[in-house]
Amino acid sequence: MADTVPAWLAPALRSPRGAPRPAHGRLAIARMADEKTLGRGGFTLSSPAFRDGEELDPCFTADEEDAVAPPLEWTAPPPGAHELVLVVEDPDAVGDDPFVHWLVWGLPAQKGKLLEGEVPPRVGKNGFGNSEWLLPQPPHDDEAHDYVFQLFALDLPLTLMPGAGKDEVFAAIDGHVVAAAVCTGSYARSEAEEDWTEGDDFD
Repeated sequence: MADTVPAWLAPALRSPRGAPRPAHGRLAIARMADEKTLGRGGFTLSSPAFRDGEELDPCFTADEEDAVAPPLEWTAPPPGAHELVLVVEDPDAVGDDPFVHWLVWGLPAQKGKLLEGEVPPRVGKNGFGNSEWLLPQPPHDDEAHDYVFQLFALDLPLTLMPGAGKDEVFAAIDGHVVAAAVCTGSYARSEAEEDWTEGDDFD
């Protein structure tokens, strides 16, 4: 397991804490991208709902009813890309690996976007085993957690069925990344929220 963040990746991981923590070195992008593929051809990922490294609105988290996934936008990947895959992980969660909040694939290899709450073409299992956006819900006494949105452009289309797990998706991605982009949102639970029990806090 990596316990340091690659030098080529660290500047791209924006966080309100400043420098990324060692656990960020275990993100999917640290494992499956490199200095050549990160931002290759001007490939970028962003959101109209939050700036890179800034706080997520509660409407995208477990602290608000009817919460949904945030909107995302990306530029066109470089030539040779056949499909885009989105992975969202929390490297600040308890555990050896970052906690998976969203696995999405089947996105066309072109400039595009996901609207707020839009259901993607294919969704895999999050860290709780459900095929959906897993609402951020860090423990009340934690500092803000980072939610790292990672977009991979692949040199082949994935043949995975919806509901595939992280291991299957990561194995299919590995060795096929032609470009990657990253954007980070952060979130800390409000002290005013008193209706969650300790057992509800997971990441």
